[in-house]
Amino acid sequence: METAIKTRSYQMCTRCVMDTSAPDIAFDENGICNYCTDFLSKSSNILFKDAFQRQRERESLVERIKRHGKNKPYDCIVGVSGGVDSSTALVYAKQLGLRPLAVHMDNGWDSELAQNNITNLVRSLGVDLFTHVIDWDEYRNLMQAFFNADVIDVELLYDNAMLAVNYQQAAKYGIHYILAGTNQSTEGMRIPSTWNWFKWDKRNIIAIARQEGIVSFRTFPAIGTWDFIWYTFVRRIKWISFLDYFEYNKFDALQMLQRDFGFKPYPYKHYESIFTRFYQGYILPEKFGVDKRRVHLSTLIVSNQMSRGEALEILEDPPYPSARALEEDKRYFVKKMGWSNDQLEKYISRPGRPHDSFPSEKPLWDSLYRLWSIIKGINRIQKFLEK
Repeated sequence: METAIKTRSYQMCTRCVMDTSAPDIAFDENGICNYCTDFLSKSSNILFKDAFQRQRERESLVERIKRHGKNKPYDCIVGVSGGVDSSTALVYAKQLGLRPLAVHMDNGWDSELAQNNITNLVRSLGVDLFTHVIDWDEYRNLMQAFFNADVIDVELLYDNAMLAVNYQQAAKYGIHYILAGTNQSTEGMRIPSTWNWFKWDKRNIIAIARQEGIVSFRTFPAIGTWDFIWYTFVRRIKWISFLDYFEYNKFDALQMLQRDFGFKPYPYKHYESIFTRFYQGYILPEKFGVDKRRVHLSTLIVSNQMSRGEALEILEDPPYPSARALEEDKRYFVKKMGWSNDQLEKYISRPGRPHDSFPSEKPLWDSLYRLWSIIKGINRIQKFLEK
């Protein structure tokens, strides 16, 4: 007896552009999805904060950074990728009289445009730049391990290494504050859990690498849960979503960077990396059925930086600026990875595999987070009772 398989009918949110490509999406009676509803619930206090209160909080943060950074060569770290958000964070830090060290993680995939943007910016601002370069053969082998594993988040390698480099440099100089371009107004909406993976999962990286016989890292600066605890609670380093302390509008920021620093824009978010462009524009849609532009554009819609109509027009076009650009990036990717076109086609055609089919420290992180939440809840109750 055959069992009927229920196929979910296609639906898109009536407020943002998230759709049923996100497996856990749900809609209310008005067709509004849980993604933008949750985003507004968790982020409205930041997105629509009173301007005077935001200024007071910003001034208080700057005062603390300067106090902790006294008599040190730098008072904060600003990670720079060459994109709009991180570049704007560096500009704001200098405008507020801070003494940042700009930190960049080079995995061999920087576009020439990104390199020029970073160079122009740090030179114009008079900021020191530290660049950690991962040995290309080592990084290529790690990427190959991720491709062979067919897991979705190949960018876990870059994101994890970027976190590690920022924390390492902060610890080296005794700096307590990492001012990141992360923010609610352009990237605050939750990414579906099946579209990426837990970014602190050093164990997952090591496990996937070992499948290919890689047993140690020479230049890859992996970071995990226990490292995070050490840096946060022992070294007292804080990761600050710096742009949340401003009334941040991505398009206004881009105009400022273009006008004052000769910044050259990218067609979509995170396209400053050639691989990220190829990954988000080709691998994710073709192999995994994921268009990450939906999350990025939906965040801009809900934070009132873009209309839904404008986002829908963007989504009518493919993730690549042109078919020619896609073919150029395909050729570049195949050559750089040492693949053939046939290898790329076979990779794209294989089904994906969950990250947690390999050893992972996400359960450890989740358990520690629940414990920490309980402790914080008890502390709030005690403070209330002491009043």
